[in-house]
Amino acid sequence: MACGGLMSAPVCFIENDEKGKLRVRKEAKDILDEINEPVVVVSVVGLYRTGKSYLMNRLAGFALGSTIESKTKGIWMWCVPHPNKNGHTLVLLDTEGLGDVEKGDEKHDTWIFCLAVLLSSSLVYNSLGVIDNTALEKLHYVTELTENIRVKAKVGQHEDESADFMRVFPSFVWAIRDFTLELKRGDKLITSDEYLEGALKRKPGSSPLTVQYNLPRSCLRQFFAVRKCFVFPRPASTQNMRRMEQLTEKELESEFLEQANTFCCYIYNNAEPKTVTGGRTITGTALGNLAEVYVEAIRSGNVPCLENAVVSLAKIQNVRAVEEALQLYMIEMLSMAQLPMRPEELSDIHTDAEKKAIEVFITMSFNDNDQTYHQELMVK
Repeated sequence: MACGGLMSAPVCFIENDEKGKLRVRKEAKDILDEINEPVVVVSVVGLYRTGKSYLMNRLAGFALGSTIESKTKGIWMWCVPHPNKNGHTLVLLDTEGLGDVEKGDEKHDTWIFCLAVLLSSSLVYNSLGVIDNTALEKLHYVTELTENIRVKAKVGQHEDESADFMRVFPSFVWAIRDFTLELKRGDKLITSDEYLEGALKRKPGSSPLTVQYNLPRSCLRQFFAVRKCFVFPRPASTQNMRRMEQLTEKELESEFLEQANTFCCYIYNNAEPKTVTGGRTITGTALGNLAEVYVEAIRSGNVPCLENAVVSLAKIQNVRAVEEALQLYMIEMLSMAQLPMRPEELSDIHTDAEKKAIEVFITMSFNDNDQTYHQELMVK
């Protein structure tokens, strides 16, 4: 099955179990298991009550409506055929709102943010107002990535992983909602991208306050090679904002709708298929397995490691590839072979079935560079 069908609504992908630990929801994993084509994974993260779910609805092809509850818990998933890339599935991940003081679990928020970074090929950060020092301080999760994610299993004592992070991390899109400023620097008009880069400019000096000021700016620059910014005006009048989820397209401000369309077009055209270390593009099946590998590391109290995850993913994928290939071989042999028959006829059927089985294995296998699993298949 190329794609798990058109999902009319999202499902919970990663949730808390009865003990408060993260786990991958079986329903979502089963949907991903049916997607054997490359996936473009777009995660939407941000503080709670900032309208994150609207962006996900829009990217999925729905304008408004409470398709996801405003108090989203965990990570929700929506898989739809990619509108621009044939043979690809667009996987949208909507994350639990960060920074809810009533929730009181800062580490949980950190892991939600880390999982969004690890699983996506494009990360959309949604916020309200402007990009100022307060907004960047609220994005402190990015400064904690080096403590909670490892690229390599073994890192040298003085080795800087920044370049490694930049190679494997997603593109970063900052979506600023309810933006009321004029995009100017002095008397000169600037683009939203220039506004973002200006906000990320670091101060000279090494005082504790300067280091603290520069830290989130340095992390965003060092970890995310591709950065983009969109500024959205208020979508409706103050009176209409109170019933935002009930508004129709016609009741929204035209400037807001225009920017929303520009944002969607950018994501559709520029978000790349999800890859892992080594540049290998992954399918929906592999994405589900990857999520389980990362979540299991977190559940076990370990720091997720991209290098180890690829090794684990390869084992999971290749074991399954061997099983699927053997199953196909047996089906082909049983359907074609009708005894009694001449040895040369049986040999021809075996050769044809073996060829089809190998094709299935090659399609499903992952990083079997030393052909260990390929040889295992041939022996069996």
